Amino acid sequence: MQSNIRTEIIINAPKEKVWSILTNLEAFETWNPFLVKSKGAVAPGARLENTMKNGDSTMTFRPKILTVKPNEYFDWLGSLWFRGLFDGHHYFKIEETAPGQVNLIHGENFSGILSGMILKKIGEETRQNFIRMNQAVKSLAEAA
Repeated sequence: MQSNIRTEIIINAPKEKVWSILTNLEAFETWNPFLVKSKGAVAPGARLENTMKNGDSTMTFRPKILTVKPNEYFDWLGSLWFRGLFDGHHYFKIEETAPGQVNLIHGENFSGILSGMILKKIGEETRQNFIRMNQAVKSLAEAA
């Protein structure tokens, strides 16, 4: 079974500014309501150490960066315990819509034998966390 979450938000800031916010992982703990801590390099093949907050609990996972296109796109693949059980392909895409304005597309494609069961439990809350993160990126990017 495969399922996905896809969110979008218009941000009135240059793509370079949005990119710098999303890729400054060490600063996540100062502004990010969802990925409350992140360590590592945004580079293909690199492993991150992300701490995610969902509800009252936190969980740390170590996804692998797959693709990096500066100022446009990066993604990672993470798994719960081992591949095929519950995998998440998380991505950030920055599309310039006008000079100084972008559409941030933030999503995740889930797969694995437990994906349906887990998403029934946490899917909507996870979607809301993506939206909260997007709004925080927008606020930070649009600040003077």
